[in-house]
Amino acid sequence: MTRRDGTGATGVDPQQLWLSPGRPGRGRKPTFSREAITAAAVALADAEGLEAVTMRKVASEVGAGVMSLYSYAPDKETLLELMVDHVSGELPVTDPLTGDWRTDLKAIGHLQRALMLRHPWLPAALSTRRTLGPHTLAFLERALAALRPTRLDGTTKLEIFSQLTGFVTGHVGHEIAQSAAADQPDRAAAEARYLAAVAADGHHPELAEVLSAPGRPLDPEATFTRFLDRLVDGLDASP
Repeated sequence: MTRRDGTGATGVDPQQLWLSPGRPGRGRKPTFSREAITAAAVALADAEGLEAVTMRKVASEVGAGVMSLYSYAPDKETLLELMVDHVSGELPVTDPLTGDWRTDLKAIGHLQRALMLRHPWLPAALSTRRTLGPHTLAFLERALAALRPTRLDGTTKLEIFSQLTGFVTGHVGHEIAQSAAADQPDRAAAEARYLAAVAADGHHPELAEVLSAPGRPLDPEATFTRFLDRLVDGLDASP
């Protein structure tokens, strides 16, 4: 059952959201658009975080009354759908593929990471199920084209793309949290002291051995690449 606001018992109705007109059909033509509303919401989230995005603040940014926004985005859930697809439009979808599906899939993973780092609110927004808007569909189409040489069935290709996106989302979310923690040196020092005490208690010999080994220099890009390589290189492309 779908409510008047365009959402149903299972969330946003994708057909109504993406295939319906972008502005109300009645009355005077407004001075703003769904695109402007979405761009304003993205700018707010980029600057202040996802929690700062409210209908009132977005309305203020575009110079509109709050009630007038509800014809475009009846609730924050719908606005999030619009925001996710809006930033997905930054992902390139026309560059030629190499034909090596693992190389192409890794490139897709790096593009996703770069997008999420530009928009740090995106991992959290992707943590719940989202619809496939036009830009998201275009990038999915590219991923499926990258996987064509594998001759895997359609369901497996979709599962691989979902697995890749889930990995990147989780990794970047952790990366952003680690970056924030680096701004709190006292907390980091306390955690290091705690782990050293645990490693010395004799009950965690494996952890003690790991912590005693020389660590790698902190390089987020290299760390992501190592993890991504392990994931993609370990995928089974057998039909």
